[in-house]
Amino acid sequence: MALPININDLVNGQSIEWERLEFKQGWNPEEIVHTMCAFANDINNWGGGYIIVGIAEKDGRPILPPVGLAPESLDRIQGAVLTLAYQLLPNYFPLIQPYVLQGQHILVLWCPAGDNRPYTAPITQGKGAQRYPYIRFGSRSIIAKEDNLRRLQELTARIPFDDRINGKATIDDLDLGLIQAFLQEVKSDLYEESKQIPFADLCLNMKIVNGPKEALRPLNVGILFFSRNPEKFLERSWIELVVHKDKTGNNFTEKYFKGPIHHQLRAVLDYFKNNVIEQVVGKVSYKAEANRYFNFPYVAIEEALSNAVYHKSYEMDKPIEVQLWPDRIEILSFPGPVPPVDAQILRQNQRIVARDYRNRRIGDLLKELHLTEGRGTGFPTIRNAMKENGAPEPIFETDGQSTYFLSVLLAKEQKIDAIEAVHFTNLEELSYFLNTLSNQASDQAKTSDSKGLEILNTWNDQAGNQAGNQAVQIIENDLNDKVLAILNILDEPKKRVEILENIGLSNQTKNREKYLDPLVKLGWIEMTIPEKPTHQDQKYKRTIQGELLHKLILR
Repeated sequence: MALPININDLVNGQSIEWERLEFKQGWNPEEIVHTMCAFANDINNWGGGYIIVGIAEKDGRPILPPVGLAPESLDRIQGAVLTLAYQLLPNYFPLIQPYVLQGQHILVLWCPAGDNRPYTAPITQGKGAQRYPYIRFGSRSIIAKEDNLRRLQELTARIPFDDRINGKATIDDLDLGLIQAFLQEVKSDLYEESKQIPFADLCLNMKIVNGPKEALRPLNVGILFFSRNPEKFLERSWIELVVHKDKTGNNFTEKYFKGPIHHQLRAVLDYFKNNVIEQVVGKVSYKAEANRYFNFPYVAIEEALSNAVYHKSYEMDKPIEVQLWPDRIEILSFPGPVPPVDAQILRQNQRIVARDYRNRRIGDLLKELHLTEGRGTGFPTIRNAMKENGAPEPIFETDGQSTYFLSVLLAKEQKIDAIEAVHFTNLEELSYFLNTLSNQASDQAKTSDSKGLEILNTWNDQAGNQAGNQAVQIIENDLNDKVLAILNILDEPKKRVEILENIGLSNQTKNREKYLDPLVKLGWIEMTIPEKPTHQDQKYKRTIQGELLHKLILR
């Protein structure tokens, strides 16, 4: 039966870290039993690992195309793996699956973390060989000694919460559709097999259930990913989003994101992508190209939220809390990081590598879905995304007892959010100046728009005066770049949807009210069918004042 993973991603280290992969050109029982033992002991709670037989390696990386195994040797090797499984104490049985990769036969041994640590293996294949517990150290399997041996002994019968049986649920609470959707997305060969095999066998092969076959129970990881309502079995296992309308904290709305945790994560990210993130275009006077940035970079939000979903304790009945303020995003999860990571380490601007992980299986599935990156890369990713966007340094915080973890992403400082927020005095000065010029143009053209606009081509002679300079300064310092962008694209009348999409906004009423209605009120743009504001052919165009302002922008 196929494994619940994409074989190409696996071999190339795209979904599993290199430390959890071991490549063997040929069958070497002594080394393989040591690695099986090390993955079963899983001293770092990384989730075990994979042994890939038939691929040579160099410096821990595969040499492709594979050397391959002779087809007639596959059955013999699979039988030999069973023999090795009985050499481990307690007995431990990996999942075995042959594959054809780039035209060559290979064999993959999936060795999940065992439930009965510590495991021991014979040091050699000879009779009467001494037995030792093995662990992974980087990309090697070594004998556990001294501190490592004490750590391993402390892990006896200690299974991470996401890998434990959930006593409240039954196998019927897992959803075949969700499982198949996952397998199809990660391009696992198990997807096609899932249409044929019994549901219990499918769940066993994915390691999302455990127990005797006549009374299988879901693991917590299975409930979190493949139950329609995980909150029924794991209290408050959802994400709460609080959207603050202002900085007072009194005016806010709440949203709850429930369902499988990867669906929750994607739903919150979609909300930010569609309703919060805005691209800002900054015009720079000394160069033709504009500076483009975002109020919040998506990559930083994605990584911070994924980190919260990955590392929170689902044993605690506390949801992930996301607070969206006008000037920042706060992501709070419980508890804090696993030692030795503490408040001091979080403040250091460097990669953080933990030696232990709270949710080994959740991390694996999120990586398969490309919703989180490898170990220790999250903080640098967030910092780099904020730096490239020109935003302040992110804040990562916990307390002395590590009871919570808080990520704060500060918005990039930008010009005011909407034209109505422009300082009244400046806006009044600018409007007065534009009114004066437009009246002059209208008087000279005898209300003829075409001739009046021709006069605008020579008005630069007047713009050199003090009022003109003040107007330019107001535009540069106070007007939102989206207002300027709207005026810039209205060389001909355009519909609302065209205008908003052109400046990177969705066609929503709130965006019309925020950016178009104030411009109409100020007299800088106007409707082509003003008597029927909701007409299907309604468009917007620049007024004479808008034309003057546009010329000031281009000045």
